Amino acid sequence: MSTFIRTSRLFVVLAAAAALSACVTAKLPPPSASATNVEKLRAANAGPAQLGQFKLAPGKPQSMDTTVGGLRGSSIAPAAGTFSLQLRDELGAELKAAGLLDPASPVVIEGLLTDSQVDAAIGTGTGRLAARFIVKRNGAVTFDKELAVDAKWESSFVGAVAIPAAINQYSALYKSLITKLLDDEAFRAAVKK
Repeated sequence: MSTFIRTSRLFVVLAAAAALSACVTAKLPPPSASATNVEKLRAANAGPAQLGQFKLAPGKPQSMDTTVGGLRGSSIAPAAGTFSLQLRDELGAELKAAGLLDPASPVVIEGLLTDSQVDAAIGTGTGRLAARFIVKRNGAVTFDKELAVDAKWESSFVGAVAIPAAINQYSALYKSLITKLLDDEAFRAAVKK
């Protein structure tokens, strides 16, 4: 086989690999309720609640609410414009499915995004999502707590495999954080009928 043919084949393989790992922006899926979380709300005897402000925590870089690094040049865009609103909409989907989302309720749930990270590193991928949740009843704070969830997974050397896996893992953190909130006994007490 001639050197030219070998070089040509190598070039084709490298070009294909580059195309597969090209920079892309993936949009997070619109929030949807999970049967498990809806059941948790019903089992907690939760009353109706409305959603207040969900925004970036003070002192955090503004970019944390709109971009996530660590994806080998690719990025994730929130479905709702910001990651804090993505979190709000995730919680809203659960409340709505349980029949508990009520804009006239005296119970208001608010949130501050405190951490949002993903890393599709070769070998082990990692992700983290954290927020401070505040519940007010008739204007008085009845719950104020920061909660965080972490993920770790096997991450491929191949970007075309590692990047979608990291995006899926990061997206799942939103549901995990809402589940952790619904499992918190103090939160359940704060939203009880």
